[in-house]
Amino acid sequence: MILKRIFNNRQRVGARSAALVAMCCTFTFGITACSTTDTTPDIVVTTNILGDVVSQLVGDSADVQVLMKPNADPHSFGISAQEAAAMENADLIVANGLGLEKGLLANLDNARSQGVEVIEVGELINPIEYSPGVKDPHFWTDPARMITATEIIEAELIANVDEAQAAEISQSASAYRTQLQELDREVSTLLNKVAPQNRKLVTNHNVFGYLAARFDYSVIATIIPGGSTLAAPSAADLADISTAITENRVPAIFTDSSSPQKLADVLASNAGIKAQVVPLYTESLTAADGEAGDYLSMQKINAQRISDALTQAHL
Repeated sequence: MILKRIFNNRQRVGARSAALVAMCCTFTFGITACSTTDTTPDIVVTTNILGDVVSQLVGDSADVQVLMKPNADPHSFGISAQEAAAMENADLIVANGLGLEKGLLANLDNARSQGVEVIEVGELINPIEYSPGVKDPHFWTDPARMITATEIIEAELIANVDEAQAAEISQSASAYRTQLQELDREVSTLLNKVAPQNRKLVTNHNVFGYLAARFDYSVIATIIPGGSTLAAPSAADLADISTAITENRVPAIFTDSSSPQKLADVLASNAGIKAQVVPLYTESLTAADGEAGDYLSMQKINAQRISDALTQAHL
């Protein structure tokens, strides 16, 4: 529980410093010049996508530290010793889970061993599977799933903070969910413009499973096998992808904006068709002043580019 964790954190240092605090308290013009009370939760968030969402939910009622830098790969990013210490001293860690943050698994386990509460959102939104027994962590590609995620995170927060903080979080969360609901309508409108027979995706890796399931698309091939960017395609994989592109007359290959497009370009050439390579923001936000500096912008840009690529090519 967040407040319990806060008080435990404070107590670890409070007993050692009580005498020093008493000595340092001074009175100036009758006003006490010291305070040992700090009930602002310290929340650490692993990915920058969830970092943006959590920041929108809590408003000014909590301090949020996001570990993953802009344009980073969630499958492989690491953290500094200082950031690892922040995880151990957090009041709450919000993680994506489902194996996404492979580089942080030991840090998350260590934080748990220190008594830090960790919520892995992906585990709680009825995840789909890549294959039997292998769950897909990329739930954010469906805005409706993100709406559910905000409800889960909000409930965790307001159940464990004081009344004033809970009221502020509820107000911020309600306002943000209104934006997410509007986003869901916009994304639905854009993706539903594509004729059902043209809703075929070739992607850098298997990142659009939730989008495909929600909007009746098919992921017919991925350049990198599986749901992680850490794997590499074999010659046979590339041959199969080229065949899929040719047989399905796919007009576009969608790659992550932060990943090299060389393989996609080669595939488009080998398939013997004029398939355009379309960059999307699939797993990371950009810097705040970039095209996809927040989750809402990210989703709108991706939906627009998918819709444009798969409708204009078939006109």
